[in-house]
Amino acid sequence: MTTTRFAPSPTGALHIGGARTAIFSWLLARNQGGAFRLRIEDTDRERSLPEHTAAILEALAWLGLDWDDETVYQRQREARHLAAVQQLLDQGKAYWCECTPEEVDAMRETARAAGKKPKYDGRCRCKGLGPGPGRVVRFLLEDGPRVVVEDMVKGHVAVEREELDDMILLRSDGAPVYNLAVVVDDHEMGVTHVLRGEDHLPNTPKQMLLYQALGWETPRFGHVPLIHGADGKKLSKRHGARAVLEYRDEGVLPEALVNYLVRLGWACGDQEIFSREELIKSFTTDNLSSSPARFDPEKLLWLSGHYIKEAPAERLAALLPAYVEAQGLPVPGPEDLAAIIHLFKPRARTLVEMAQAAAFLLVDDDALTYDAAALGKLLSPPPRALFEGLLARLEQADAFTAEALEGLLKEYVAEAGVKFKELGPPLRVALTGGTNSPDLSHTMAALGKARCLARIRRVLKEQSA
Repeated sequence: MTTTRFAPSPTGALHIGGARTAIFSWLLARNQGGAFRLRIEDTDRERSLPEHTAAILEALAWLGLDWDDETVYQRQREARHLAAVQQLLDQGKAYWCECTPEEVDAMRETARAAGKKPKYDGRCRCKGLGPGPGRVVRFLLEDGPRVVVEDMVKGHVAVEREELDDMILLRSDGAPVYNLAVVVDDHEMGVTHVLRGEDHLPNTPKQMLLYQALGWETPRFGHVPLIHGADGKKLSKRHGARAVLEYRDEGVLPEALVNYLVRLGWACGDQEIFSREELIKSFTTDNLSSSPARFDPEKLLWLSGHYIKEAPAERLAALLPAYVEAQGLPVPGPEDLAAIIHLFKPRARTLVEMAQAAAFLLVDDDALTYDAAALGKLLSPPPRALFEGLLARLEQADAFTAEALEGLLKEYVAEAGVKFKELGPPLRVALTGGTNSPDLSHTMAALGKARCLARIRRVLKEQSA
């Protein structure tokens, strides 16, 4: 059975590079009907914090990446790591080393000066040392053929043994190193396929040698290129990158982020938009790109807008109040909530955009703030005669639906002998405080007759003061 894993370190939030790796691993397992497992690599005792672990779990759950079996915590498995080190010592495949870090640095400088690979020279291999203060355990790198990685993404990767050295397995403080712990944990978790970032590729030959030395089957490896910004440089916040939960807080729907990240380095023909079921059915590692992908925040927002348009109104109604409240606005009742979703569902790219755009519907009429530029341009001097005539017409209106208001406005400007642009933009500012809102008749219907009249009267009063 195909078993994949995601193994984040809880030294910070889950960012989109790690999230993409998790999604690829999850899809590979689900496509094969296998298992996706989660391991928290919390061996960095100073930087690994419970709140980071909680945030990672929350982000994975928000993305919909469910994992099988219990979460594994690497720190709790130290006894198993130490047992593997002892096995290698007992078999003569590892040895104790008393060389200090300064001595090892000197060895490397000597080798570099001689034009050789700067590495540990193996001088403690035959000393027969045992444990002692300041000593480490090193892996005995035997002579042999090149280490070959048949990478699921990169293809054939070969590393000469001369490029490697007797790597440390156990530090002088008694802590097992990353490469040893990962091998033991992946083996005992039954991992058959490892998808991870290409920054881990240099570790893979070392880990493969450890698998062989321990007599364990080696999993298949795949290393996906890192994500770059539009300028081709390493992705950072200046390129628009955020932690996963920041995207949630900005009102991006999780399916939009998943869809975007999958397409950031994987393709299935020219198709851009995938349901989760389509992703599971279509995903294979064959179509993973070996070139870095470039992050485009605008494309993500476009996808988010698409998914908001496609989302059921009931789902948006459940999500939106939290974003409205975060803007410092009163939480809408069911009627206002339905009006907001109806008005802004076709045009909002995020739920934050929807909440911000809906502010004019939620504030009291006398608390509406006006865009200063729009106020000066469109309401000074005020279109007083047009507004007064419209006010009288609206007061007499029986129906206040979008359809009825559209007809009323067209009829009014025709009778007044003006073009619609002479009434529409100033009226929009008077009703919403700005120049950007949905269709005017729908906006007026959402506000309702009493509020429309109140806001027009307020503008007339303020402009005459």
